[in-house]
Amino acid sequence: MTSGESFYGGIPVFRGFTSLMDPALYAPLPDDWSIGVADIVDSTKAIAAQRYKAVNMAGAAVIAAVTNALEGREFPFVFGGDGASFAVAPQDIAAAHEALAATATWVREDLDLGMRVALVPVSAIRAQGLDVRVARFGPSANMSYAMFSGGGLAWADAAMKRGEFAVAEAPAGTQPDLSGLSCRFEVMPASRGLILSVLVMPARGADPHLFRKVIEDVIHLVERSPDGGRPVPPQGPPLTWPSRGLDYEARTRRGGPLLARRASVLVYTLFVYLIVRFDLKVGGFVPNVYRRQVVENSDFRKYDDGLRMILDCTPELERAISDRLAAAARDGIVRYGLYQQDAAMMTCFTPSALRSDHVHFIDGARGGYASAATALKAMVASAS
Repeated sequence: MTSGESFYGGIPVFRGFTSLMDPALYAPLPDDWSIGVADIVDSTKAIAAQRYKAVNMAGAAVIAAVTNALEGREFPFVFGGDGASFAVAPQDIAAAHEALAATATWVREDLDLGMRVALVPVSAIRAQGLDVRVARFGPSANMSYAMFSGGGLAWADAAMKRGEFAVAEAPAGTQPDLSGLSCRFEVMPASRGLILSVLVMPARGADPHLFRKVIEDVIHLVERSPDGGRPVPPQGPPLTWPSRGLDYEARTRRGGPLLARRASVLVYTLFVYLIVRFDLKVGGFVPNVYRRQVVENSDFRKYDDGLRMILDCTPELERAISDRLAAAARDGIVRYGLYQQDAAMMTCFTPSALRSDHVHFIDGARGGYASAATALKAMVASAS
């Protein structure tokens, strides 16, 4: 197996999400790579306190910090709502370690949340009899997102929560480079009835072929719905000024008092709002093109040892998904969590608005993945 940047870039991109469970799409990570994992401590309490946006900003900050630390080099990552996971080549481990440490400090100091972070060698995962395999799904022609299989990512997350492979916080006052991280769009109300957060994991000892069939059944149910359940409106998410995410964006900026950073963001976002509102072409930036790319690039469904989706769906589709998963749970094939809410939200990472590969992470706006994970944990505890 090859190492370095060429490994991930050499994996072919697949387009149809219905092919997600095809094992031929996934390539094993090289042995000398490492897995980075991060999650918010007591995210359930933060969600109960309605700190949804802070939790999402923390998870997206991990991806932004590592991307900037790697100077834009491509690497596989996945956003999990209240955390994130990624894989890096050996030459990038030191930079990723520094970015994780700095992000944990920033999350505690600026968002008042605790964040666990860890770097786990792929070799340590394979020593457990598990694997880390990665595929590249292209939701549009603009870019691709990583998908993970093999059970290794889930094991790395559990190891982090046990305190293993921990990355210590950076010294107080250390701030990661979060350039490009923003949350200017408003929440996106459901247009088909409800926003459904879906999290499906294999039950312990489940037959992988039966698990694959369940995931494929759920995906086919969703694919028959309009736009595959995409929660982002065709015209893009609502944009207002000043945005409710202004304070979070100000905290991502480096240098100077927070008040000055807020003022700077306030002025800059007014400029952006006017350009988009009146569809003004500035340099190479074309608002209509950017809005279309925001819709196309939205990351509302993924696979990281389990299926995650944020869907805008009808109550009938929710019941069909719930019934299929309940039957599979009774048969000992899956453990799952579903959570209904009335809106979705978006957190953006746009290193350059002139490029088409900006990424937009979707979660439920009233609990999202974290609440679905709580439901899943309750199911696991009940089964135990």
